Amino acid sequence: MKKKDDRYKIIFLRHAESVGNAEGYFQGQGDFPLTDLGREQAHALAARWQEEGRGFDHAIASPLSRTRETAEIITAALDLPLELDPIWMERNAGELTGMKFEDGRKQFPQPKFRNPYDDFAESGEGDWALFLRAGQALKELLSREPGRYLIISHGGLLNQLMKAIVGIAPHANYEGAQFRFGNSAFAKLTYMPSSHRWYIEGLNDQNHWREDE
Repeated sequence: MKKKDDRYKIIFLRHAESVGNAEGYFQGQGDFPLTDLGREQAHALAARWQEEGRGFDHAIASPLSRTRETAEIITAALDLPLELDPIWMERNAGELTGMKFEDGRKQFPQPKFRNPYDDFAESGEGDWALFLRAGQALKELLSREPGRYLIISHGGLLNQLMKAIVGIAPHANYEGAQFRFGNSAFAKLTYMPSSHRWYIEGLNDQNHWREDE
């Protein structure tokens, strides 16, 4: 009898380019749509995965427009149902949400020392709050049945998620390791419940899109 596969094969995908990315806004949980270039990125990734024959059992996305639209383009191409879950939303950026970078930095200058327990921009999620939410999202994901999962989320949340996986706590003043997720880039991981072990098989994969082409 063939042994049941108990692995979680997970792709954590950052949304494609949004208007907020292109125009320099603090997005947070503000609802910015994709740019035309972002839609091209999402279609390019969908075409790549179709060509590779990549399949998923489940797709879960943040409900914000930039993640939802990225997810809808990909899941339509792969004929995959899509679930929306707010736990995968980006950091609450507090008073900075929807502000231009230059305006926000003038109005809310970064203090000389910033500890990770402080709120972000007065009312938003600090690094520890975001780290804990990322850990809760991961816990909920691993409470589901094993299988192939596509998670479409945001750079800030996914960064803290990767830190939770490898055991890196948030540092003061944004110091310490960071995990890069370009627009429409993804990390590929496998979790083995039998050994409680993660295997990181790819990071910041954006091979479907080359900005210099």
